Amino acid sequence: MKMESSLILVGLLLASSFSFSKACPNGLLVNVDFPGSDITFLYSPSVEHCQQLCTQHPACLFFTFIRPDWTSDNRHFYCYLKSTPSGQPSSQTPLLGVISGFSLKTCNPEPRPCFSQVFQNVDFFGADYRTLFTPDIQECQRVCTQDPGCQFFAFMKEDHPIHNIRFKCYLKFSWSVPRTPIVEKKAGVTSGFAQKTQQTQELDTPCQNQFFPNTDIPGSNLEHQKSVSVEHCQVLCSAHPKCTYFSFSSDDFECYLKNNLNNLTVKPKDGITSGIPAHFCQLDDTWVKQSYEGVDFRGSDIRFELMDTAELCQLKCDEDPNCQFYTYVDENFSDRAAWRRCYLKRVITMPAPPIVNKQASVVSGFSLRDCRTSLA
Repeated sequence: MKMESSLILVGLLLASSFSFSKACPNGLLVNVDFPGSDITFLYSPSVEHCQQLCTQHPACLFFTFIRPDWTSDNRHFYCYLKSTPSGQPSSQTPLLGVISGFSLKTCNPEPRPCFSQVFQNVDFFGADYRTLFTPDIQECQRVCTQDPGCQFFAFMKEDHPIHNIRFKCYLKFSWSVPRTPIVEKKAGVTSGFAQKTQQTQELDTPCQNQFFPNTDIPGSNLEHQKSVSVEHCQVLCSAHPKCTYFSFSSDDFECYLKNNLNNLTVKPKDGITSGIPAHFCQLDDTWVKQSYEGVDFRGSDIRFELMDTAELCQLKCDEDPNCQFYTYVDENFSDRAAWRRCYLKRVITMPAPPIVNKQASVVSGFSLRDCRTSLA
């Protein structure tokens, strides 16, 4: 991104006042860019949301957020996640329309960050699973907050240019349970989950699981995710508001989430277990407490530490507030240099709109379930 020379003095003053303290670097640098060192970019409606994305991303150490008043091109609401081996930006340059800052991994993180702000003339585009008409933005947000599947929403105002979608409230979904992006069989490793991680809601009534061993439900695929067991696959299906049933392949750890409200047709198939999601009951969580020998949760690494056993690795994951799952490498692994490594891992589980756009007569926001403020 180009440097604005007129902001050099401002940028230097801001930079000199900012502390690189590892204790909790929660300051923000307005109109300062951290150029280069990009891991990826995600859409984000605010710098606070962008900072939380960086905090939850396994590798992100600092970020630059492009504000809606940015004028150099059409990159609005871009959240650039960044990292360097030193943990600090290679450089800082003054730049109008951006804000930069650091991951809050070293702070005391809130388990589920609260985003109470609503965004005028901003559309959280995509991820719709349900629509309804509401009289105002407040009712749309209340519906989203009460709906277990809703993470964020977009409301079409009464002056929207398309008449037939005025007052329409779009409820939207993103994953709030940890997902292991890559699961594969590999000798010499053991993987598992942090015991502290809440995978499902805490409910009084135990679920009566319905599984169909050696049975496939072909077609109607909604999406597929990696899962380590059929129980894990059921949790993913139960969390997704559009999933009506699922099929799990034990050979390659594929969990096929399916959407068909009209029929359920099964056929025999070895190595496939199918099932039905659960609603408003307590799912069995024994799969979370197990360790999985010969299974690698590849990628999503925060860091690694040397440990003597897989059990100690799991304890380390439990102690680390950022760790959701882990992989331990033992002496049966092919690469001797990796022996005794305990890889601590995580993925983003906060509400994250897939796209954020400027859009007149649209108001967007988040569920308030994780906020302390009263809805009364």
